[in-house]
Amino acid sequence: MTLRSRFTLLYTLLLGGLQLVLGIVLYQVISGTILQQVDDVLLDTSQRVVRYINATAAQPLTAASFEPLEQELETERTGISSIQLWGTSETLIWAWPRRIGPLVKPLSRPALYANRSEFVSATLNGERLRVLSLVLRRGGEPFGVLQIGMGLTFLERLRSSVLQILLLWSIITALGAGLIVWFATQRLLAPVESVTRVALQITRADDLSRRIPPYGLPPNDEIGQLIMAFNQTLERLERLFLVQRRFLADVSHELRTPLTVIKGNVALLRRLPGQDVESLDSIENEVDRLTRLVGDLLVLSRAESGNLPLTRTPTELDALVLEVIGELQVLAKDHVRLEIGDFDQVQVCADRDRLKQVLVNLVGNALRYTPAGGTVRVGIGKSEGQAHLSVQDSGPGIAPEDLPHIFERFYRAEKARTRGKDGQGFGLGLSIAYWIVRAHEGRITVDSRPGEGTTFHIWLPLSHPDCAT
Repeated sequence: MTLRSRFTLLYTLLLGGLQLVLGIVLYQVISGTILQQVDDVLLDTSQRVVRYINATAAQPLTAASFEPLEQELETERTGISSIQLWGTSETLIWAWPRRIGPLVKPLSRPALYANRSEFVSATLNGERLRVLSLVLRRGGEPFGVLQIGMGLTFLERLRSSVLQILLLWSIITALGAGLIVWFATQRLLAPVESVTRVALQITRADDLSRRIPPYGLPPNDEIGQLIMAFNQTLERLERLFLVQRRFLADVSHELRTPLTVIKGNVALLRRLPGQDVESLDSIENEVDRLTRLVGDLLVLSRAESGNLPLTRTPTELDALVLEVIGELQVLAKDHVRLEIGDFDQVQVCADRDRLKQVLVNLVGNALRYTPAGGTVRVGIGKSEGQAHLSVQDSGPGIAPEDLPHIFERFYRAEKARTRGKDGQGFGLGLSIAYWIVRAHEGRITVDSRPGEGTTFHIWLPLSHPDCAT
């Protein structure tokens, strides 16, 4: 999950949680307030009935004695749904409104025997009621129970409406806040995304000259400080790499002259009588090796700096492969089979000599490290709109921990190996091949498992009409 998504989810959940808590509080407050108003109406009505009973205390309590009170209740709209006066032994003395039928159920049967006054919520005939049960006393002795009920249907509907409104409001505000945070973080995190994008571009293109724009952020802004620190790091790394490349190029260039002088002096010494020919041969071989090393370092330095000169022409890659295979058949001899795998006519826009250098290096390495009786197979074709070249061998393979470093200069996958059968290897061939392919806007990869051989893959852009001729 991206940082932007996490921010959006966090704020949405936070606001949704706050809305939920607020909704619960509002729901309870509204319900409690309305219920308190209902209880106040029940209590006020009970006081009127008690005053009426006390005013008519001289008369016996019968249903007929409450007719004046009934008339008052019928003319008023207090919301009271039922009033009952029960005597001892669950004897009904009076009920309002009067119902047709022999039986009248108590509004709350348990409250008749509670021996105390209380508010309860009950269900009678499928209707929710709020009931006040009031114990009536004379001379300290209870003589009856007054029960007054009010329907709660309106309260249930109000609760349901309030709950729906609160839920809908919470969902709308949470989604709205999520959208606002989503678009706000897009602008807020734009510099961070730029840092990531530039870092990836530097990794892919090895271009340390790129810098991240400040986006007008103030110096004390955290992201602005991050951009400034990142740009300073890039500047420092660029200087270090430039110094390294310049040093490598200068040393390689300066070594050419003394090596040429040494080789010339060796040739001169060969003409003098009585010289140790074996020693001179050894000196000349080492000079040749150092000359090739200097040349490789110079090529590598130019390739890494992007200054490798390329003469791009339409090149028949299939013909070049056949030429390299023909030349390296001598190296294969009868010990290793050098075969052609998948083969197709492919034309690329490239420097023919540089590509030949890459092919010779890859095929030569495959032949050098493939044991007797093994096979080296070279294939060529088209894949994903690009030219695809593969060099596969049946050698010992490369260990997984060595694969990420295989194209580094002077890196050797097997430390115990010599520098090749002819003593000419320096560990620069694959690095040079990598940079030559990169200079052609291509890519090179390697697949290998110990004991199962190694396969190098090269992808190059196909030839186009604008290729120089």
